[in-house]
Amino acid sequence: MGLEVELAEIRDFLAEHEPFDTLPDAVLDALPAQLSVEYFRRGSRLIAKGRDNHHLYVLRSGAVEIVDAHGTLVDRGGAGSCHGSITLTQGNPSTFDVTAIEDTLALLLPAEAFRRLCAEHPRVDAFFDAQRRHRMRTAVAELQVTDGGAILKTRVRDIIDREPIVVPCTASVREAAQVMSEHRVSSLLVMDGERLAGIVTDRDLRTRVVAAGLDTAVAVTEVMTPDPVTGREDALAFQVLLEMVGRTIHHLPLVDAAGAPVGLVSTTDLLRLEQSNPVYLAGDIAKQDTVEGIARIVDRLPRVVEALVRQDATADDVGRVVTSVGDAVEQRLIVLAETDLGPPPVPYCWVALGSRARLEQALAADQDTAMVIDDSVTDEQMEWFERLATRVVDGLEACGYPRCRGNAMATNPRWRRPLSEWREEFARWMRRPEPEALLTASIFFDMRPVSGDSSLHAGLQDFVVQTAPGAGIFLAHLAAHASRNEPPLGFFRNFVLEKHGEHRDTLDIKKGGILGIVELARVHGLAVGSRSVNTLARLDDAREGGAISHELADDLRDAFEFIGYVRLRHQAEQVRAGRPVDNHVAPDSLSSFEKRHLREAFGIVRSAHHALGQRYPVRYLS
Repeated sequence: MGLEVELAEIRDFLAEHEPFDTLPDAVLDALPAQLSVEYFRRGSRLIAKGRDNHHLYVLRSGAVEIVDAHGTLVDRGGAGSCHGSITLTQGNPSTFDVTAIEDTLALLLPAEAFRRLCAEHPRVDAFFDAQRRHRMRTAVAELQVTDGGAILKTRVRDIIDREPIVVPCTASVREAAQVMSEHRVSSLLVMDGERLAGIVTDRDLRTRVVAAGLDTAVAVTEVMTPDPVTGREDALAFQVLLEMVGRTIHHLPLVDAAGAPVGLVSTTDLLRLEQSNPVYLAGDIAKQDTVEGIARIVDRLPRVVEALVRQDATADDVGRVVTSVGDAVEQRLIVLAETDLGPPPVPYCWVALGSRARLEQALAADQDTAMVIDDSVTDEQMEWFERLATRVVDGLEACGYPRCRGNAMATNPRWRRPLSEWREEFARWMRRPEPEALLTASIFFDMRPVSGDSSLHAGLQDFVVQTAPGAGIFLAHLAAHASRNEPPLGFFRNFVLEKHGEHRDTLDIKKGGILGIVELARVHGLAVGSRSVNTLARLDDAREGGAISHELADDLRDAFEFIGYVRLRHQAEQVRAGRPVDNHVAPDSLSSFEKRHLREAFGIVRSAHHALGQRYPVRYLS
């Protein structure tokens, strides 16, 4: 009788806590008989790091704390909390210590019963799946070591210390100067009602008023810079500074999501954040007058990346830094080439492709470039663009960016063509796709303007965004191509290693991990008409467009960051050791923590690939 009362009490206890409160009455009635009870004194371990675990622990009373492989406190749990599900779903040994911080009574459910419960009850499975996702985010955060890097982590909104100083369009130059003097600012915004009409700086007053002998009674609109370039308040400080350096501007109005001005920053404000940061690479590159000078500056990039890995910089942060330096190199090479060749005969847009277009470039990346030229170009004028392409591609090679083995470069006439021909090429890819052709073409759906007339790229992008969502056969071919980069996991979740050549017995972390997510995001992004090319932005657009669930989007974002950061750490170690940089990781160099979570990340990607094949089924292709 006493046993029945005790089982009934356990049943009632479980019914009050997640996820057991979702179980049918009959299942809940039978569950206590499958449990055993164990007592743990304060300071004793329920689950030990490095040891196998074969039970789910449900705390009946007391409390525990969870500490990860690096000794960091991850979480605490009290009565009703569950522990051990990660090892039961992802495999042993445990990478966490679960230690009683009070005298604790735990209910133990055997692994086989736990797995059966999850298989038969989706809401229970979803609860523990959410625990796993939380642990993945913890793993991503734990890989990153905090050691400075202010400009990389600071949003420009965080350095705005005052409301923007403004004057109306009706103000005179004298009135504007008086406002600037009163508030002790070097610039102010000119407003047309609620709309930002322009910006005026002290330099404008010196050069356009005083030096020109202009009457100070004239309207400020006569001397302001109309429709100025603006920045988003949620942008990273280093991105804003790079934009200002690239455009040679010293003041930038900041706007919110609705476009309303919220502040104003100067290059001085941003540089004051940190005097040792990768922005100076871009600034130094912009000062060089020779290819050799640019190359000397670019030689510093690997050490900058190695330092960023030691700082609190995410894989996304570092990818944007490396990309921005690459942009600066290309832009400077174009300026030097145009100085010698003369101005372009017709408008054109130099575009980046692949990882740099996506703002995801890492070390050891090769060149991927193209040109979109105005349709008015003549055959004779095309020779000028051929010479430009040769100068820039040769310069990039001299600066340490190898030529593309697939010849996806602006020196290839096929990728240096007028806008109308580009439209025809993209139309062929999307309306009459050929599988082998798409192997080459997929990189061109990751395109971003770097220099020149960006409206030419915008015209091409408009066509792609409008056409791709309705191109079902094209999307199916693209999905089939993506499946070729499934994660490198074999039977029993072992890593699949290279079998031959110089990288034998290593893991190609780029091919099946990073590219696997890149190509998933590309297909889903194109399917929903996304204008983004960045992988994380495409995942967000796919989520909003209903192509993937919110949970899968979060999982893929976490997996992308974790895999990318493992690659960065590998490359940083190669830089420290003075070895050539690559994407081939020796499993023996990985900690058990990294191996465990890489398997989990690869598992997320593999599941998403299978779902991709079902959404865009290959069997319908002819």
